[in-house]
Amino acid sequence: MQHDLVALAFAAGLVAALNPCGFALLPAYLTLVVHGDGRAGVAAAVGRAVAATVAMALGFLVVFAAFGLLAVSVASTLQRYLPFVTVLIGIVLVAAGGWLLAGRHLPLIMPNAVSRNSFGAPSRQLGSMFGYGVGYAIASLSCTIGPFLAVTGAGVGGTSTAGRVWVYVAYAAGFALIVGTLAVAVALAGTALIDRMRRIPRYANRIGGVVLVVVGLYVGYYGYYEARLFHANGDPADPVIAAAGRVQGAIAGWVHRHGALPWLVALAILLAATAIWVWRVRSSRADRATVDDGP
Repeated sequence: MQHDLVALAFAAGLVAALNPCGFALLPAYLTLVVHGDGRAGVAAAVGRAVAATVAMALGFLVVFAAFGLLAVSVASTLQRYLPFVTVLIGIVLVAAGGWLLAGRHLPLIMPNAVSRNSFGAPSRQLGSMFGYGVGYAIASLSCTIGPFLAVTGAGVGGTSTAGRVWVYVAYAAGFALIVGTLAVAVALAGTALIDRMRRIPRYANRIGGVVLVVVGLYVGYYGYYEARLFHANGDPADPVIAAAGRVQGAIAGWVHRHGALPWLVALAILLAATAIWVWRVRSSRADRATVDDGP
């Protein structure tokens, strides 16, 4: 029974990463976590993607676990006001995008700070990714708190506290697998592209800014849409939300049908490609050093 619950929680976590409420936040996350100039190398970019994904998944899980511990009446009351927080998250993303479009940098998020000599930069970046996971979770609560409580609540009657903890860990692991695979793929592809097109870095900030502005506008609009439903008996039929929902539904449906295996295989291939890439780069450098030191 416990193994079934863990598997169910893992599957629920997979789908939770692609929920209708928070789905739009994924492109912004990928933009933030892999943004850089490519000089840190592919290993650093992939390592940054993995570390940031873990921090983000922890932030996501903390919010859901805290919400799950609240009394039903308190949770229901809070849920009615979460759309306003979602609107605030959208505004913050738009502001961050505008900042990047102006040619500025986001030092607490951008990975360049991690790969250079700023003291404490890694912890600050991971803290910002934890905060992004918190925002992702808050935006996602309306769509995913029901399945989350159904899965985790089923384990309350178990005899082992460790078993119940494993249910929560499995949920976070499912979420992290989807987000992490996408982050590693984008980090690997982005570094390869930048290595071959050195002009990209000068435009990277503005590309990221455009993504953040578009995502922020949609997230803010989604929060406004939810607020109308909760507080003004608004019409649930909305062409913008429906169009995004069709895309999200198709992707989430594919994930639900195929489960974790394609993502595990993809992640293994990506990590193997990273290892091969690093080995080739180091071998090339060693060969050049040998030639330079030769007679």
